[in-house]
Amino acid sequence: MRPDRLTGEPAHAEEERVILDQTRVPAASTDGHGAPDTGTVADHGSRDTETDNVVEISALLETPWQSGIGIVAPYDFALDRELWRWAPDDVSLYVTRLPFVPVPVTVDQASALSDVDNVARATRDLLAPEPLVVGYACASGSFVHGVEGERRLRESILDAGAPASVTTSGALISALATIDASRIAVVTPYVDSVTERLVSYLAEHDIETVSSVGLGLLNHIWKVAYSEVVQAVRDADRPEAEAVFISCTNVLTYDIIAPLERMLGKPVIAANQVTMWAALRAIGRLPVAHGQHLVDTTDLTAA
Repeated sequence: MRPDRLTGEPAHAEEERVILDQTRVPAASTDGHGAPDTGTVADHGSRDTETDNVVEISALLETPWQSGIGIVAPYDFALDRELWRWAPDDVSLYVTRLPFVPVPVTVDQASALSDVDNVARATRDLLAPEPLVVGYACASGSFVHGVEGERRLRESILDAGAPASVTTSGALISALATIDASRIAVVTPYVDSVTERLVSYLAEHDIETVSSVGLGLLNHIWKVAYSEVVQAVRDADRPEAEAVFISCTNVLTYDIIAPLERMLGKPVIAANQVTMWAALRAIGRLPVAHGQHLVDTTDLTAA
């Protein structure tokens, strides 16, 4: 039991009785002829007791504990709510964004988002509420400069003072190892030049991309419908693919991962999923998910 913050004495689990000052219902009046006044509400007698104005709330005086995860996201990140869906009730997310850059979703944008000085500055902005881990939530920004670029991002977060760090692309590699997949199909919203950087990054980790489908988008990626993602996954899948990866943290995927896995008969992992999975795993927790293979097969004792 944690000590009381003010006295240093152990906090006790006690019940509070909260008395709410409720407005009494006015007694009925008449219009002078014995009929009730229609401008008032009749009191049936049972309400005119002291207990009517007492509401008992059973509550522990000790505030429930919260763990925190810091999230460094791109300036155009629009899916905060999706990240929260994987978070347990006692885990809070502290989200901040990288500086705006006036370029479309290209290699140039991904390079700008991977600036380690900006990532370090954003990390320091998150440290006041004391997150247990800070995650860099951008797929392209963490694979655009290959394995070395991803390593620099993780180190910049640690050097800025975070107790632990993860990146989306680093989490992808860990997730593929967890599900034992080394030959995958890839779905991205990107133009070809960005998708090619992802394929090269995977190859550095000895992961073969057996097929890839890119949607060729330069902006507004968060507006891609579930139906478009599902069709792209179908187009990308091959019998030899051991899993399918859906890239970009601005692509909605939470609701379709489990159905896609049932449809394809193989694991499907996604950028936001692996980011939250790795961040939670770093603090000894699991994401909230139903029927998602990566979550269901994760052994925290091996973390």
